[in-house]
Amino acid sequence: MDKLLIRGGRELHGEVRISGAKNAALPELCAALLTEEPMTLENVPRLQDVVTMLKLIRNMGVDAQAAADGTVRIDSKRLSSPEAPYELVKTMRASVLALGPLLARFGEATVSLPGGCAIGSRPVDQHIKGLQAMGAHIVVEHGYIIAKLPKGRERLRGASITTDMITVTGTENFLMAATLAEGETVLENAAQEPEIADLAEMLIAMGARIEGHGTSRIRVQGVPSLHACTHRVVADRIEAGTFLCAVAAAGGDVLLAGGRADHLDAVIDKLRAAGAEVTAVAEGIRVRSHGRLAAQSFRTTEYPGFPTDMQAQFMALNCVANGSSRVTETIFENRFMHVNELVRLGAKIQVDGKVAITEGVERLSGATVMATDLRASASLVIAGLVAEGETLVDRIYHLDRGYEKMEDKLRGIGADIERISA
Repeated sequence: MDKLLIRGGRELHGEVRISGAKNAALPELCAALLTEEPMTLENVPRLQDVVTMLKLIRNMGVDAQAAADGTVRIDSKRLSSPEAPYELVKTMRASVLALGPLLARFGEATVSLPGGCAIGSRPVDQHIKGLQAMGAHIVVEHGYIIAKLPKGRERLRGASITTDMITVTGTENFLMAATLAEGETVLENAAQEPEIADLAEMLIAMGARIEGHGTSRIRVQGVPSLHACTHRVVADRIEAGTFLCAVAAAGGDVLLAGGRADHLDAVIDKLRAAGAEVTAVAEGIRVRSHGRLAAQSFRTTEYPGFPTDMQAQFMALNCVANGSSRVTETIFENRFMHVNELVRLGAKIQVDGKVAITEGVERLSGATVMATDLRASASLVIAGLVAEGETLVDRIYHLDRGYEKMEDKLRGIGADIERISA
């Protein structure tokens, strides 16, 4: 099992290129199932979750070819098995995104209940309710979601869907399913993340009729079929935010090439308040940091608020900042599992339910720590960059699910970090 060995205490300088967004690429790979014409996706990150999704759609009979430059070509004309089996789904929750496209194009789908990070309950009941409103018959048996259209019906029907909670993958599933439904679908309480807007732009390029993406109300006029397009995956705002926090904590001056500052307003506001200099430039985002920053309190919430996917990374920065901070996690109930590992490095953090209170210390000290989920992994890497001595981060397969060659990118801007294969 691979580990990362980090020798802390170095400032970061130079340029790092931000990869395509995992959380856009995964639904867009599924959206390619909506047409029998060959699709091309560019700027697809080379991540374990992407590898898993490609295995999943190939298992259905899809021809999917991935090139080293991040280009993926998908031909689903010969898709023969609209099923996502447990063996391929168990490590990745995003596989549920195959449900809407398969049901919309083929009138049936069998998708295993998903797995993924152990950060709390993320139920798929909202997906089921929304697709039922569009006319699907759905049962959950033996760990599988089995969805079919009624006899005599060839297409889903448009509907007004209001979810009980804001759900990113639910919004994406409904959006994809609605493109081929009869009539109009209105999504109320829709998630507003940039990755959803990027998916919508891809679907529009395929011939879909969508309005309001990027807002809480999306309208979709169904069309009989979609056609091929070439689409470039939007830059990963969470990877960019992670590197912003890394530079802010370790100090230095780094250009995040291709980063989108307009997708990170809440995080950038907090970094500026802490004392870091963050600037949107033509090439991406530039971040400069010198000396100890000021601790910042925040509350996670849905986009455009402070993202839960940046909570752990910013907490690592708070661990070595001046003063105390209060972090309230409102999205997932188990998303403080990185706290105990940060404490092993010398952090002072107290957790009370959904609130973590951090008292900044002047320095952390290296130790062996264990990653518990994707973003927790990133927080431990950031902590290792500023800790004295050596930090060994175990279970980095979590990290590989969401960050493309993170150690190579960090080493390219001056970090002393290496991957060790056990």
